Amino acid sequence: MLKLKSAIAISTLILMGATSTAAYAEVTANVAATSNYLWRGQQQTGGDAAISGGIDYANESGFYAGTWASNASWADEMTYELDLYAGFGGDINENMSYDVGYIYYAYPDAASGADADFSEIYGSISMGGFSFGASVLATSAASGDGTDFGDSLYLTADYGFAVGTNGTEMALHLGHYSGDFIGDDDIIDYGVSISKDGFTFGLSDTDMDDSDIKAYVAFAMDFSL
Repeated sequence: MLKLKSAIAISTLILMGATSTAAYAEVTANVAATSNYLWRGQQQTGGDAAISGGIDYANESGFYAGTWASNASWADEMTYELDLYAGFGGDINENMSYDVGYIYYAYPDAASGADADFSEIYGSISMGGFSFGASVLATSAASGDGTDFGDSLYLTADYGFAVGTNGTEMALHLGHYSGDFIGDDDIIDYGVSISKDGFTFGLSDTDMDDSDIKAYVAFAMDFSL
């Protein structure tokens, strides 16, 4: 499960297991490698490669929970990121599904005073190949008392579709990040990717003045435990 997308995209991958009728409960693991770890269009490793992995639990009620880790270096002395999340998802009807949850982003070895940790509440609605999501800031260490609820909002619109009949898929992404948590300016990020057999090639950019188009190549693999 690559953290190249928003938390909504991550939870959507988990939801695929959560809504399966093949098993009452399932524990899965994932490993991935990417040439550039991007999160909402911004580099998390200074353009260097990243290795990640996680473990997820899901059952037929729609509940899921998991953890995910990757190297990260966007703050002083930081070497890794550790995420914890839980949520609930399912089908609304045969054409529509939903997903809601909570995710905590932790950076345990970031330099004292970096105030890097934060958490969000997220939700999404999927219809066919379209998915629309929102993530709202729940808490942040930077606030001192750990509360900044609602100080930022990230909205997403994604569309995925098959290319040909050989299992190749293309995905289009548009996101809008706003609020005091990220500063005074709103940020728009957008990207396109093409995937097949676990391999992904993508392009991502933002509307920030110093932003250039970033390319990445990634490989991800999931397996049952």
